Amino acid sequence: MRAISHAFEDIIRARCVIPVWDNGRLGMGNETKLAGGARRIGDLVVSRLGYGAMELAGAPRARAIDERDAIAFINRVVDLGINYIDTSIDYGLSERLIGKALAHRRADVILASKCACQVGLEGPEERGESHIYTGENVTAGVEQSLRRLKTSYLDVVQVHGNPTRKELEEGGVIDGLLKLQRQGKVRHLGISSRLPLLAEFVDVDYFSVIQVPYSALQRQNEDVIAALRRSGKAVVARGVTGRGAPGKGWATRPIGTADGEVQALWQRAKLDELLGGMSRIEFMIRFAMANDDVDVALVATTDEAHLAANVAYARKGPLDAALFQTACQRLAVAGGGPGQGEYRRGGPTPVV
Repeated sequence: MRAISHAFEDIIRARCVIPVWDNGRLGMGNETKLAGGARRIGDLVVSRLGYGAMELAGAPRARAIDERDAIAFINRVVDLGINYIDTSIDYGLSERLIGKALAHRRADVILASKCACQVGLEGPEERGESHIYTGENVTAGVEQSLRRLKTSYLDVVQVHGNPTRKELEEGGVIDGLLKLQRQGKVRHLGISSRLPLLAEFVDVDYFSVIQVPYSALQRQNEDVIAALRRSGKAVVARGVTGRGAPGKGWATRPIGTADGEVQALWQRAKLDELLGGMSRIEFMIRFAMANDDVDVALVATTDEAHLAANVAYARKGPLDAALFQTACQRLAVAGGGPGQGEYRRGGPTPVV
């Protein structure tokens, strides 16, 4: 593995030269209004409940959605106290809709997108799921995201597609991202990954934000999440509601699981006995928040009632510590503990 040219010098310069940004800075004074409370990612203040914008992809990848309705919905997300919005080049219409919705209130939001995706695809039918790990491609991707999102900078850019560290370093991806950071086009660098490759990035200096699949029903990455936090990185959890499966009579399933797998785990762990009046989705959201190593828990929906309910659940705070530990113990005995189980590619699309 070759050394990254000037990588550590780039890191120091990028952290010392801070362009003038207004949104999410420390001391913003609105931390108590943020959904689920607030966490810090470097100089950013973010809501613990975040919005994952995959469901804004449009048909056929997700539900069909009218542009005006989408713009109103995205603004509702922010109005309810969610300021961390996660999207991707891969998510069909998502970036363009967010740009149209939020260009007038850029200072109210933290925008996170992804790179190394195929660049230049237009339209919801283009899934764009091939990934190219070169400095040229990630630079083109970030520039495209800036245009689509109607902004001059991204708060977070995460490498997509679960690559190896060697691919990123030898392909020029890290050098390209650090250059974008020096130019003020990107504030924080990160990756969306999972085990086993996720372990390669625990101690790297160039990433400060790591996105990981995590929920009560997918705890495979739990130990490495703790290691990431010990190394000073922020952790963003995706899939925290299990794609809504527990609340939909198991008519769908989380990405990375086999049909019926998580339903069987829920039943073996007898989690319904622990709800105490909570809905299953409330339990899932507050479970993720109860893991103190999780900084942001992403939820994904285009249903305003579901959105409002999710925010209300997050405002109740994490599960009680004793309840969280009981749930963790039951899940581990049932085969759903840290390191247990297998992440399988694929899942139902669109969400039922």
